Parts: sequence; C-alpha cells; structure tokens
Amino acid sequence: MNTDVVRMQKKKGRYTSLLRNVSSLVALAGLVMSVPAQAVPSFARQTGLACSSCHTVFPELTSFGRNFKLHGYTLTGIKTIKAASSRADSALRLNSIPPLSAMLQVSFTHVKKTPSGTQNDDVQFPQEFSLFYAGAISEHAGSFAQLTYEQATGSFGWDNTDIRYAKELPDSNLVYGLTLNNSPTVQDLWNSTPTWGYPWSEPGDAAPAGPSVQPFIGSEDFVALNSGGLGLYGMWNNSLYAELTLYRSAHVGTATPTGGSVQTITKVAPYWRLAWQHAMDNGDNLMVGTYGMWAKFHPNGIGGKDDRYIDTAVDTQYEHAFSSGDSLSVHASYTHEDQDINSTAGIGSLSFNSAKVDGTYHLGSHATTTLAYFNTWGDKDAYYANYVNADGDPLNPTGSGAGRFDPDSSGWVAQASYLPWENTKFTAQYTAFSKLDGSSKSKDTTDNNTLYLLAWFMF
Repeated sequence: MNTDVVRMQKKKGRYTSLLRNVSSLVALAGLVMSVPAQAVPSFARQTGLACSSCHTVFPELTSFGRNFKLHGYTLTGIKTIKAASSRADSALRLNSIPPLSAMLQVSFTHVKKTPSGTQNDDVQFPQEFSLFYAGAISEHAGSFAQLTYEQATGSFGWDNTDIRYAKELPDSNLVYGLTLNNSPTVQDLWNSTPTWGYPWSEPGDAAPAGPSVQPFIGSEDFVALNSGGLGLYGMWNNSLYAELTLYRSAHVGTATPTGGSVQTITKVAPYWRLAWQHAMDNGDNLMVGTYGMWAKFHPNGIGGKDDRYIDTAVDTQYEHAFSSGDSLSVHASYTHEDQDINSTAGIGSLSFNSAKVDGTYHLGSHATTTLAYFNTWGDKDAYYANYVNADGDPLNPTGSGAGRFDPDSSGWVAQASYLPWENTKFTAQYTAFSKLDGSSKSKDTTDNNTLYLLAWFMF
C-alpha cells in the first residue's frame, strides 16, 4: 500500500517519464525480477489475447483472468482438432498448437553483511529455467503444469501444477469443477494466498530465508510441492466461491512414504476455501475470504505418534482502476497456526501468527511499484530448537544459546518493476528486517537486509 504513489495520478506525465528513465538504467544493468510463472505465452497463443487481458502485471490476475482459471484454462481462439461423438460434447478437442512455454530467470543477490563462509553478490544463471504445459486438454479440462531446473539443486524438479475440470450448470449461475494439484493454494483465483502472493519471487538460498517459523500450509517441508490433492470447487453468481480439497503426502524423489520419510500426512489433510467477491459499479473489485488446512503428520517415518497442525487464515484483495489507465491493487492476509506436537517435542500445544499486507501501483501495464509489510509473532518455546536454518544449523542450539526460541520477525519489502514488453520484466527488490527470529540487534536483522535483482523472460 504505497499510498504516496496514489497521488501520482495528477502528475502522471512527470513521474512516468522519470520512472522510464530509471527503469532503462535498471534494464541496462541487468536487473530483473522473477514471479511465479502463472502468466505463460501458451495461454496467450491459445486465447489469441494479450497477457494484459488476464493480468494487470503478472502474476496478478484481472477479473477476466480469474474467470479463465475458474473455467479450467479452456477458453480458446485457435483452430482445434475434434472427433465425432454420439455424446452431447466432443470426444476430442485438441488445440492445433500445443500449449507449451518456457521461462528463464537470471538473478543477482547482495546481502548487507556477507554471511560467514559464503561469497556475497551471488549470481545465478539461471536461478530457474522452467518448461510449461499450460492450456486446454479437452473441452472442459485444462492444466497449468511446470517443470523447473534450479541452479541451487542443479537438477529439474516438478513444480506448481493445477489440472482442472470445469462446467457450468445449465440454467443456473453456478460454475463447478474439480482440481488436481500438488500444493494448497496453487489453485486459488486470488493473489492473497501463499503460492501466488507477494513477493512473488525471492532470492532463495542466496540470502537469509527470512522468518524461520512459517505457516505449514505454504511450507515445502510440509505440503507445498510435497503433496497431492483432489478437490471440488464452485462459484455461484460470480460472487460466492467455495472449495474443499483433500491432500495426501507425495514426497518428491520417493515412490512411496517409508521409514525414512519426514512430515508424512496421516490419512488425509482437508483444505478449505471460502471467498466472496464483488464487482462495483465504478469497476473496482473486492474480495474477502478465508482459507485453512487441518493435518496430522508423522514427523519421522510412517507410524507411531503424530503431530497436529491447524492453519486458519482470513484474506482480502482490492483492485481500483483509474481513468488514466493506471491501477492500484491491495492484498492482505492473517494466518493463525495451532500446533499439537507431542510426538516431536513431547510438549503441549504452541501457536503463532503471520500477517502480510502489500500494495502495488501499476503505471499502465509497463511499470509497477510495490510496498509490503510482514510480521510473524507467537509462543516462545524450546521446541523451535527443532527448526534449522538454510545451512542446517539449529536455531536454538544447546549450550550458551539454549533456551526458548522467539519466532517474532517483521520487516518491509519494496519493489520497482519495468516491463518493456509484456513477457519481459525488469525489477529491483529490497528487503529490510526490523526484527528477525526474536532479535532486533543489528547483527541479526539489518545485516541481513537484501537487494535482489533478477531477469525474467517468458517465451
């Protein structure tokens, strides 16, 4: 919610010129940002529409983009191959052009104080390279499937995937469907949930990971990109959305959970989503919703005692379009997590909270500025000694550092982006910590402030 930027409407010409000059320098320096690749050219080829039809600036969906996803990515404007059928619908409908796309991200990361034992000013070429199958599969089914190579791992791995089947109930205002996906919230229509929420991309292992304690619903250590879910959803009157999806563990690199597996779901873990959206007479859009997940995990192996986690969140999204062609979007979410971790720690329950809010001002579809705030707080307990940092070191070691770990963390993220073309994006992002894992000392917080630059190309 960069409120200062809203006043730019009356001085648009001067600010736009300034931003374009600055952005050109940024582009020459090779600064660019990465985003979750929900905006892929195969969707544009399939529909015959520009990326800006579905996105203000990716990955933020417009109301049209949300409707396209709701209907299973099936809208097409190109020639299709059909087969004769005795059924009411076609037995086959394939796009004449396969829905394939690719993405390349190249990054640069600078940490204010060089982390011990590492080289600062990290360059990753690529940080990620992805291949996509994104588009219609049949008349009522479509997919967004991503396969990604990461420099950090040196290998390809399965990434965000959402396969959907959708239909409209005749003579009603109801759209309903099924989703088969590998990460809770990857199927969500809005940009206020973990998968598609700001900051959209991060430096990864090249910089401090931020707050060490995060809701399990968005954590790859638990369910994100580490599970498989099948769900039923529906949207009534383009206003009320409801979804229920059941997840099982699908550990990447393991054929089936074994005695060596960690955080394996016991039976199934239900995920729920309720949202109300409203299109106002002036063109503004508002969404207010809630989502959450309940799960029991075997922390180690596939038997014995388990731990229980419950995430309950509320979120909102607001979009306002100016007559100049600019727009403002705001997202906010609050998550409360309850943990019952008798198996892992042999102690009672713990809880913590996570809040995020961000606002983006869009100068047409060519540039954006974003300001965001995040805050995590909760119970202080020795259990969190079980958490480790990116280097595998315990957050709460024994000896002089023993005691109760404090999960409290907060800070700001500022970002500026320039798009010379709709499928190319240049961005600089800066993260400033005011508190990190309970400490506000300079060596623990501001020393971790991070400048992140990344080049993003989609083709």
